[in-house]
Amino acid sequence: MAQTKFDKQVEETAESVAFGIGRFLAGRPMDGERKTNATFWRKGTRVLPKVEGKVSRSSYRAGWQRLTFRVSGLAATGGAGYWALWENQDSTFATARDVWENPDPAIAAAETGGIAVASAAAVGGVAYGLLTRKRREFMREWVTPLHEALAVPLGMSELTDPRRYLHVPRDFSDDDAQIRIDVPTHMRFNEDLVADLIVKKLALENVSFTWRRAGKDTHVIVKKRKAPPKKLSLSDPGVREILAKMPESAPLIGLGSGKKKVSVDLDADSPHVLISAGTGGGKSTILRCITCQFVHNGALAYVLDFKRISHTWARGVPGVTYCRDIGEIHDALVHLAQEGRRRLALAEDLADDVLEKEPWRVGPRIVILLEEVNATMAQLKRYWAKIRESGDPKTSPAVDALAEILFMGRQVRLHVLLVAQSATAQAVGGPAMRENFSTRILVRYTLNAWRMLVPEVSPIPMASEHPGRVQVVTRGRAQETQVLNLSNAEAREWAMSGVHAKANTGPTLQKTPAPAADLLTDAWNTSAPELPPAATPAADPDSLADAWSLTPPAPAPAADPGATVTPPANPAPAPDPDDAVVGLREAYEKHLSQTVASLEALRWARANDPDFPGPVDKRGAEFLYRAGDLKKWARNRPRAGTTDSG
Repeated sequence: MAQTKFDKQVEETAESVAFGIGRFLAGRPMDGERKTNATFWRKGTRVLPKVEGKVSRSSYRAGWQRLTFRVSGLAATGGAGYWALWENQDSTFATARDVWENPDPAIAAAETGGIAVASAAAVGGVAYGLLTRKRREFMREWVTPLHEALAVPLGMSELTDPRRYLHVPRDFSDDDAQIRIDVPTHMRFNEDLVADLIVKKLALENVSFTWRRAGKDTHVIVKKRKAPPKKLSLSDPGVREILAKMPESAPLIGLGSGKKKVSVDLDADSPHVLISAGTGGGKSTILRCITCQFVHNGALAYVLDFKRISHTWARGVPGVTYCRDIGEIHDALVHLAQEGRRRLALAEDLADDVLEKEPWRVGPRIVILLEEVNATMAQLKRYWAKIRESGDPKTSPAVDALAEILFMGRQVRLHVLLVAQSATAQAVGGPAMRENFSTRILVRYTLNAWRMLVPEVSPIPMASEHPGRVQVVTRGRAQETQVLNLSNAEAREWAMSGVHAKANTGPTLQKTPAPAADLLTDAWNTSAPELPPAATPAADPDSLADAWSLTPPAPAPAADPGATVTPPANPAPAPDPDDAVVGLREAYEKHLSQTVASLEALRWARANDPDFPGPVDKRGAEFLYRAGDLKKWARNRPRAGTTDSG
């Protein structure tokens, strides 16, 4: 008897039901299509070849996990149905009849409940997004790019979920972290190529690979082989000897992998150093380590710290000038730019071969620590807007001075160690100024900060949360470094145990007639230079500053040997220059340029110093002062920026 169409449909339906029950109990996909290499007991790690479309997470689960979920769901549904339709069928039917006859209360309750459920879902979604933000960023920046690089060499489908075979911890840059990558059991791939891709995509260095090739659990373990020391202090064996042997121009920053010394040579590599780090990243620790070594070797240091407490170790250290408020920082930068111009002129007079052999001839090395440049630059601009007068430039002279110092070559031996939380071009004065920092130290950086400051270094290494761990980038190469952590007492002791402890700040330049001394020759000095001998025993103290003028005095005209000089019978008394009545600009240019850092400092003192002399006259809108009163005030005023003895 021929089989009818209905019989065929019944047979096909019965077959489908039988297969469905079999797949249900076996934990197989209900559609019958196997998409991953998952088995009943093992989870899947990759998508099978020729599979198209998106693969759900359930496809990676082991069969027993899917069976457990299905049986649990079926049991829960059956139990709820049995309770509602069998044991409590009367109340269930009564409730259904009431809703049918009077639906308004049910609709109102459904609306209220729907709003509550939607609100809870929205809040939960936002909370989930915030809680998983870092994980999603980590997947996007590290794991997914690694999967895209390894999928083809390993012979895996690009549809494979990277989390199924790439086990990369979020702290994989830490010394003890291990990376596990599950590989296909057939092992038909180039191990060297896979290892090279892992190193490049995760920006690893000095790592070891341990391959497991036997059995079904084939994988590779990646971990650091020669990590930098976990901490580095002066008391560690050999560290003090390493510091003592470091070149004068190349202070030790720390130790890298394999205890390799990491330093920056300010004469050979870069005259300036940029440190980019967030709060708590150890910026002051890095500066303390570098600066105390320079001072130990005879350099002068200017600490420009409007927070006042970042470098308490430096207070009272010979050779260190601590500028605490924004007015002192302003004057210091203006003065240092003037010193740089003096050194440039002196370097121009000296031959290149002389400077190469005797670089100290332009003066001692000067290290300028500029803390928190983001806030300091804004403070300098506001300070200048407050004290500037009509006719003055709009741009702060201190900001211009910093730019001038940064563009001076290494021959002038002025070095800026600049610290910024966010070293944007605007914060440091422009892109051109930022390019003067060829050595950059990054701590706890973001990917955006790395791309902004060192885009030439790729791939970007993972930022470490390990205390004291930094990336020192120079010559297009990043070195993971453990910074030498000196306590305040150790830094102070090391700074004071060197050249300055012997009352010697390095060789001085002797030249006749004597120019400005190698050490800074005004109120910003930490030690005043020896004044030249006075011309007469009764020399006016006010005229001593003129002996240090950069412009030599004009020689007196030679007398005619045959001429007879007849003194006047009753010469008129010469006017006293101290009685001259002058404005502030004229007073600074003619009388105070050697004792006051800048005209801006003089104007600031007029507005803020209660001991500043009062005006004696007025010329239009300009106040006039007696020159002698101003010179007396300049001699007796407290010296801003001098070394603190406290």
